[in-house]
Amino acid sequence: MLIGEVARRSGVSARMLRHYESLGLVRPSARTGSGYREYSGADIRRIFHVESLRSLGLSLREIGRALDDPDFTPSALVGDLVRRTRERIAAEKELLTRLRRIDAADPTGWEDVLQAVSLLQALGSKSPDARQRAALSSADEAPVPVEALAEAALSETDPNVAGALRWALARAGGGASALLAEGLGSPEADVRERAVLSLVELPGAEAAAPLRRALADPDVGVSGRAAVALGTRGEAEAIPTLLDMIVAGRNDTDAADALHVLASGTATAEQIATASSTVSPTMPPRRPRGDG
Repeated sequence: MLIGEVARRSGVSARMLRHYESLGLVRPSARTGSGYREYSGADIRRIFHVESLRSLGLSLREIGRALDDPDFTPSALVGDLVRRTRERIAAEKELLTRLRRIDAADPTGWEDVLQAVSLLQALGSKSPDARQRAALSSADEAPVPVEALAEAALSETDPNVAGALRWALARAGGGASALLAEGLGSPEADVRERAVLSLVELPGAEAAAPLRRALADPDVGVSGRAAVALGTRGEAEAIPTLLDMIVAGRNDTDAADALHVLASGTATAEQIATASSTVSPTMPPRRPRGDG
């Protein structure tokens, strides 16, 4: 079979078939009297073998080894392909996330795109100073998508950078509470606590629902922060947790302050009195701040 017919039937271009021949991957078994390449049935089967291995991501050099080395074992190579494919998928996902975030920033020109890329890179920097500058400049230089700020706030361990990120989130507009609420489902208590700290600083009432959810958190640090925040907002659901904090001496000054706010209403004052009678015979006096 001549090269043109092989190309038509196999879907491999004549140019690629010549390239395979130059690499020694597939050599036509014969030549016609006029010097044209002539492929046998075995040659065509080898072409399909080459194409099958290419579809798995093997390089042409690896394909040559696989087909010609009788001692070649595929397990190590396939394992390496699995690893490389996972790395490529992870890189593609990271790229897709970055592109989505730049698109969400609604750039009007390439300067906006480049500025958004710079800020996103700075948020992922190993330098706390760079991350803090990116958070503080996000509201003025170029809009950073809320999703990027929320992800950074949930993972940030440096207190100064975390504070800057919470400030940026509070100024970023709607959607932050839903993104931060996802952090309340993390298996790590530190992440859940960072979610609560960020929710506390959001303006308006959008953070109330996820904060009420955090009252049931198994970690007392998480539930306590949520209770203090809700109590200072006048949410009576925080009363049992606040009373438990006072009895246990756990952040009891802030808890007492929150209860004081709640007690300014007649209805909630009665709820506090009723709940306190079941928790402790007497409520401890409200102490001046600083007696932690």
